[in-house]
Amino acid sequence: MALHLRGTVLPDGSVRDLWTLGDRITFDRPSRPADTVSDGGFLLPGLVDVHTHPGTWSTEETTFDPEVFAAQVALHRDAGTTALRFPGLLGEIPAALREAPDAPRMVSAGRWLAWAGLSRSAPFHTVTDDLAAAAVAEAAAHDGWCKLMGDWDLAADPVPYEVLRAVTDAMHAAGGRVAAHCQSAAGVLNAVRAGVDSVEHGMAMPEECVELMAGQGTVYVPTLTAFARSAPHRPTDTARGRLWHAGHATMIRRVREAHDAGVIVLAGTDSAPFGNVATEVEHLIAAGLPAEHAVGAASWTARAFLGLTGLAEGALADITVYGTDPRCEPGVLRHPGRIVLRGRVLR
Repeated sequence: MALHLRGTVLPDGSVRDLWTLGDRITFDRPSRPADTVSDGGFLLPGLVDVHTHPGTWSTEETTFDPEVFAAQVALHRDAGTTALRFPGLLGEIPAALREAPDAPRMVSAGRWLAWAGLSRSAPFHTVTDDLAAAAVAEAAAHDGWCKLMGDWDLAADPVPYEVLRAVTDAMHAAGGRVAAHCQSAAGVLNAVRAGVDSVEHGMAMPEECVELMAGQGTVYVPTLTAFARSAPHRPTDTARGRLWHAGHATMIRRVREAHDAGVIVLAGTDSAPFGNVATEVEHLIAAGLPAEHAVGAASWTARAFLGLTGLAEGALADITVYGTDPRCEPGVLRHPGRIVLRGRVLR
């Protein structure tokens, strides 16, 4: 049976009726009977977390557990997060789960890829001499993305610009996109100059990167939630600790500067608990991102970036409903009144 919802459609703010026909939305009343599942409130394109790594219970683990992956994806879903991007996974998404009727949309970059000469590689990084070929292969085997380590050790040299540029050029020639892990000033600068599609973290981002990113369409995924959780545990009485805290302060400042320059800022948590993208929205607002753009960073803007759709004619039927406007009260994102995913009511 078709579903019927009425409410204030975001982001345009108009009060409208919409219906779902299977996994699609229409604003034209269908001839078949429809079950009204929501009348009133605010209709939001399903939430998105563009940086999450489910599959283990601990960041120290290097073994991918499909059952853990499914449980953590379910936590995202139950919080109203209807689309997920995985910029690095320790294993493959179980085929049955990817297209399950109650599964969020999933975009995977496959494995983390690290240059063979990187100063330090965690055990789960794939180290290869032919990085460009590996990146293209990874993207082809997954969803058109590769995840590239632009650096690792804050105090060590990052991946050289020439290496990053070769990977980016090869990926773009193949129609793929590059997500770059960067947490040092030199690492961010090299990645941005190389033309990557998304900067993940961007710790210590040099000011000159902002205009470069705006000009070439590189998006910024600061993952502030993960860094806020780490900050209290980082020392301030050592050179390395002071370097970390300085980089953290810089990345927060760059959020508003990037937005003001026209850079798209997106919401990714990169941390447990899963299904917590509302916290990232709050961190983005605290960093100076206007509330409407912060909510969009976890909804309509993120969906457009991933090639998904918002609430438009013929769009995918992913809808979350809230009693109050999340642009005015972002905390309401934690409490969806109704979740529709793939045209099915989950709550």
